[in-house]
Amino acid sequence: MNGNTFRMPARRLVTAAAATALAAGPAALAGAGPAQATGDHGRASATVLRTGLDVSLLNKTVNVPLTVTLNEVRAPQSAEKTALTARLDGVDGGKPFSVLRADVAQAKATATAARSEGRTELAHAKVHVPGLPLLSLIEVGKVTSTATCEAGKAPVADANLLGAVTVLGKKVTLTTGGPTEVKVPGVGEVRLDLSKTRTTSTTAAATALELKVSVNPLDLNVAEVDGTLTLAEATCESPAAPEPEAAQPPAKAEEPAAEGKAEPAADVQPQGARAEAGLAETGGSSATPYIAAGAAALVLAGGGALVLARRGRG
Repeated sequence: MNGNTFRMPARRLVTAAAATALAAGPAALAGAGPAQATGDHGRASATVLRTGLDVSLLNKTVNVPLTVTLNEVRAPQSAEKTALTARLDGVDGGKPFSVLRADVAQAKATATAARSEGRTELAHAKVHVPGLPLLSLIEVGKVTSTATCEAGKAPVADANLLGAVTVLGKKVTLTTGGPTEVKVPGVGEVRLDLSKTRTTSTTAAATALELKVSVNPLDLNVAEVDGTLTLAEATCESPAAPEPEAAQPPAKAEEPAAEGKAEPAADVQPQGARAEAGLAETGGSSATPYIAAGAAALVLAGGGALVLARRGRG
């Protein structure tokens, strides 16, 4: 019998063991490293002016929507435009009319993996609606709004109104305690909500002024104007918080060697246990006698095969 027959299985076992070790190595290294941050960019937006108005003509058979925005941006973007005009069929012959004019009208939105923010500012602004070309719906000194969302922190929303406010030609004082209503006979009424903010665990929104409008100017073929108008709006959404790095277990302090250790107790194990203990000390185990007997049997079988081979040759 060829000796290579016995060596082949051993080679295959060694090769398989090596392949297993190589495959397990990268997996073990990957598991040992710290967790990587997977934060995602947040979101932000900013709008200086937004209208959602419905304009009815004098015959009341036609309703013309007035839906316009000024400086509406989404991160990362900014805009600065101080005037907004619009055209409506059937209103003043379709000529353009001014919706808003201001000295400052800025909107800015930024977003990174750590922070997102929307910010708006409006100063010395006048807002008009169809049918009231000479009378401002509202005039404001300065309004600002900011929404800030940082990864891992509570979002913050803030809105401020500075300076005088005039609604339909009347100066008004706004409070945060509730909406303010302004009524002008023969013209209409406006309801104002000041500095509206809201936050959740991951989002924030701020609006400096929100107006509920209902006017009946009876001019320029306009019968009624109803709807809402928003000044200085900002929103944000928090970026995903980075995953914490894997905590490493603290290193154990080495115990100092004890001096004057007590002598080990006398061996009182039974004879069978002593035999097993002796095998353990020499690297053997309880299966060692059986292995030795099997090896001896293989040696004897090999010797017998050799004798038979020699006799066959003779």
